[in-house]
Amino acid sequence: MVEPLANWLVILLGVYAALGLIFAIAFVIRGVGRIDPAAQDGTWGFRLLILPGTVALWPLLARRWFGGITSPPEECNPHRDAVRRTR
Repeated sequence: MVEPLANWLVILLGVYAALGLIFAIAFVIRGVGRIDPAAQDGTWGFRLLILPGTVALWPLLARRWFGGITSPPEECNPHRDAVRRTR
């Protein structure tokens, strides 16, 4: 009973990773500079470093890239909230 479920989970994880790798290759070549202007001039070493994270987080990055978002999100933390309230 557990073995077929485990097999399916491994297959799904493999498909997810394969899709992520395909997306990541395109993303590190063209997409990273479009969603983050600071990364536009990133070296190949930088792009190689972000490749594993891109494979893992490809659905989130795909949504940002294909959604036309061209700047990184603004950080939201208690310090920034306190500064906003004082202005």
